[in-house]
Amino acid sequence: MGTTSTGDDAQAGERTDLLAIVADQRTNFLHAVADIGEDQARLATTVSELTLGGLVKHLGEVQRTWLAVVDGTAPAEVGRADLDPDGTRMTEGETLAGLLDAFRAAAAEFDRTVRQEPDLDRLVPLPRYPWSPPEPLTWTVRHVLLHVFREIAHHSGHADIVREALDGASTTARMAEAAARGGQGESTADQVG
Repeated sequence: MGTTSTGDDAQAGERTDLLAIVADQRTNFLHAVADIGEDQARLATTVSELTLGGLVKHLGEVQRTWLAVVDGTAPAEVGRADLDPDGTRMTEGETLAGLLDAFRAAAAEFDRTVRQEPDLDRLVPLPRYPWSPPEPLTWTVRHVLLHVFREIAHHSGHADIVREALDGASTTARMAEAAARGGQGESTADQVG
């Protein structure tokens, strides 16, 4: 017979599940950039400007930006001049290894902050962007976490297509290989870069 869980217990289980899903999607994303070189990381292989290095950079920044929203350090307003024109481009001075380190550090800090958050229902104000609606927006921490998942999943698909056009490598095949080794790919993801 099961036990009745308190709201805190239920939220702890939900948090664990949500963070596991986000971590799994990060691993899937990292499969798409595994075993590539600097030149490959900079190469656009589709009609868009997206590159694997640029996607790593962008998703690291996405996690840092939303971490700032959750921890209350985000600016109240972000103007067009504040936006990085190279936010989705791997610039000449950047390396894939450096971008991957920044991605992993942002992921670890984001997860640590969410794990320590006492209330997933806590409302956090969103910064105003030029494209924001006129009224101020607030989201729950849960909504932020789900948004980060959506961003990673969205760009994971982009990375899969860019990689497939680059050298035919399949993220799905890499995921299957990792599962056959008994894991979800942590070893492959950790070796990236």
